[in-house]
Amino acid sequence: MAGAKNHDYHILPPSIWPLFGAMSALVMAFGGVMWMHPDALPAGGGWVFLLGLGGVLFTFYSWWANVIAEAHAGDHTPVVQLHLRYGMILFIASEVMFFVGWFWAFFDFSLFPSALPPIDGLFPSKGVEVMNAFELPLLNTLILLCSGTTVTWAHHALIHGDRDGLIKGLWCTIILGAIFSCVQAYEYAHAPFDFGGNPYSSSFYMATGFHGFHVLVGTIFLAVNLIRAYKGDFTPRQHFGFEAAAWYWHFVDVVWLFLFVAIYVWGGWGAPVHGG
Repeated sequence: MAGAKNHDYHILPPSIWPLFGAMSALVMAFGGVMWMHPDALPAGGGWVFLLGLGGVLFTFYSWWANVIAEAHAGDHTPVVQLHLRYGMILFIASEVMFFVGWFWAFFDFSLFPSALPPIDGLFPSKGVEVMNAFELPLLNTLILLCSGTTVTWAHHALIHGDRDGLIKGLWCTIILGAIFSCVQAYEYAHAPFDFGGNPYSSSFYMATGFHGFHVLVGTIFLAVNLIRAYKGDFTPRQHFGFEAAAWYWHFVDVVWLFLFVAIYVWGGWGAPVHGG
């Protein structure tokens, strides 16, 4: 019969969200440039940026709602689920390379400081204070490690059909993620150095700040899965949305371990400790 489906793939119908999302991102970018250059460009850049951001967030919600509806309609066959997993793996791989760039920059100026241009004020003095790696940073490390165990608990509960365990594990993971963000905000507020001024402080805030952003995104990702768990969306055989969130959260955990060892412990080795 003409038009009959004789394969396991899901052919997507035409959608407005790629175009709408791209235009929203363009508006957000223009708004950001206007916001950062108020003297050279028209005023109101902040409002343009927020308008574009609202469009991007609306695209996220609508597009992913369509994906969830497709899963409920039975369009996510085993072949489609496999390819969704491939896509998530490639996305996480791209995120790994993103952080490799920050680690590369940190190790480059740390191991080869003579390669940097002799700009006044570029290098910190020998008496620059760093944060004690074995106080708040170590606490946050333990928090994230615990969150990795709770999300694994939730995963195993889901696989064995224990929806109550799934919900409890997700709640614990979300709470631990929120605590991590609060501790890091407190750490930033009491840091002994500013964002700029020397390579260490700049790379510290960029690497840990982007990681903090990923923790926030992962917490929201898990919160959405918690809402879906209450609705009964996941089954032991079909729960890619949860798997994607769990993979992302484990990636966030592993990145933090590298940050803790490289920047907090090794990067501050031998330097005066703030408050010590």
